[in-house]
Amino acid sequence: MTYSGAVKVGGPADVHELKDLMISKVAVGPMDNNAYLLRCRATGEQLLIDAANEPETLLRLIGDDGITSVVTTHRHGDHWHGLEAVVAATGARTYAGREDARGIPVPTDVLVDEGDVIKVGRVELTARHLVGHTPGSIALVYDDPHGHPHVFTGDCLFPGGVGNTHDDPKAFASLIDDVETKIFGWLPDETWVYPGHGNDTTLGAERPHLPEWRERGW
Repeated sequence: MTYSGAVKVGGPADVHELKDLMISKVAVGPMDNNAYLLRCRATGEQLLIDAANEPETLLRLIGDDGITSVVTTHRHGDHWHGLEAVVAATGARTYAGREDARGIPVPTDVLVDEGDVIKVGRVELTARHLVGHTPGSIALVYDDPHGHPHVFTGDCLFPGGVGNTHDDPKAFASLIDDVETKIFGWLPDETWVYPGHGNDTTLGAERPHLPEWRERGW
């Protein structure tokens, strides 16, 4: 079936099948958070992005094969509410941005910096450090050798704008600068964007609106 990226809390996962990677997206919790399970098709190894909520839902999605790693995109509680239970059940290594790790109550095994590579089987994800929504937010980029890139943006980029910077002009300037330089400036329009909440988008759909976002200040 064709992947749409449209999921609802309590509903089934939507699965994006790439040649080397399977991406399963599910919505969980009262804030409609997205969690993403990545599975290397060559090795079967799995990685979870944001154990946001409903650990029982996430563990059903993970299945008997377990996960080797779980990455938390940033320190806000709605993105790690299920982390402790998922780690306890799977023994997964935990990853988070260096500047946000102290704000996550589950210990972080691996502190992530700009440009670090996180592997799931034979697949590599490159971390981009985006400052503004939080000090240590990270996005993860999969540069598919068989197609266009894919980027998991947490709460730093959504359809229609960057993440919430709580009316802080300095934080907004930092975030939009980082998103424009490290995401839009590096990746092509075909890049598929998987955000922390809501529907997916592409960089091509959002790129024309960057000047509008700067002008409005959010």
